[in-house]
Formats: sequence, C-alpha cells, structure tokens
Amino acid sequence: MKTSTLTIRIDRKLERRLDRAARRSGRSRSALVREALERRLAMDQLAELRRRITPFAEARGYLTDEDVFREIS
Repeated sequence: MKTSTLTIRIDRKLERRLDRAARRSGRSRSALVREALERRLAMDQLAELRRRITPFAEARGYLTDEDVFREIS
C-alpha cells in the first residue's frame, strides 16, 4: 500500500494523551491517528447516509432505530 505523509498540529496536552495511548496499546502514534481518522470518516459517511435516507424511512413509518431493528429481527 502506498502511503503519504500528513503533518498536523496538536497541543501538548493532546500529544501527551496520544503518547500514553500509544505506549499502552503498543502501537505507534501514526497507527492510532490513522485508526481514529478512519473511524471518524466512517462515522461521517454513516451520518450522511442516514441523513439522506431518513425522509424515505419516515415516509414508510420507520421513525426510530427501534422500528428498524424490530423489522429486521
């Protein structure tokens, strides 16, 4: 997999938290930041999809998550 480098600025407090998390997990800071970014982008994508399908779901009577879970269970 080809990778690229991204430089970000973080404050000292966040840097210390990242360092502690990296030590505890035994993974690199880059790995932790990459995973956090992947999760955030996935959550943003899910929120966007949810926003787009909500009017269609509501029109069919699906008003809550429980309505959907009840239907698929």
